[in-house]
Amino acid sequence: MTTTTTYTMLGRHGEKYEIPDAIQVALGLVVFRLPEGLALNNPARWNIGHHSGRVLAEALRREDAIAGAELIASLHDWTKDVAALREEIDEDAVVIKLSRHWCEPVNSNYLRGDVSRNGIYTDADIEAAAAEYKADDMNALEIVTAMSHTVPWSGLDTDDFNEASSKVIAAAGAK
Repeated sequence: MTTTTTYTMLGRHGEKYEIPDAIQVALGLVVFRLPEGLALNNPARWNIGHHSGRVLAEALRREDAIAGAELIASLHDWTKDVAALREEIDEDAVVIKLSRHWCEPVNSNYLRGDVSRNGIYTDADIEAAAAEYKADDMNALEIVTAMSHTVPWSGLDTDDFNEASSKVIAAAGAK
C-alpha cells in the first residue's frame, strides 16, 4: 500500500503540522518530508510516522524511509494507540531493523546551518557544484563521491542522484 494521504504530525511541544502529501505505506504508518521551516539543521528530511502523529524514525532519502516502513509494517499492528504499542514493542529491535535501510532514531542527525533543502536541488545548485568541481579539476568519480556526502545531494533518491550527478559531471566537463 502506497497511497497519498494527509497526515498530522505532532511537534515536540504539542504543536500540529498538516502534511498534505504523506505516503501511507501500511495501515498506521506513513512516510513524509518534514515541513518547510522545521528542524532546519536536520538533513534527514524524511520521516516514518505513526497515525497518532508521533514520529518513529527519520532518513535522508524518501526511498530509505519507505523501505524502513515496509520492513517494520508486519512486526506490529500499527493501528493500535501509542500506549498499547509501547507495551509490546522492543524499541531497540525496531531501531536495529530500521537501520538496515539507513533509518535512524528521530533527531539523530544535525549539521550546522540550514540544511532543510537536502534532497531538493535547482539548476543554480547544478551550476555552482559544476563550477566548484571544475575549479578543483575533479574527475567524474571524485565528483560523485564528493556529491554523495553533501547537501542537497545526499538526500536525493537513487534515480534523482544519478540524474543530478550526470548533470554536474557534464557541466564540469569531467571525465
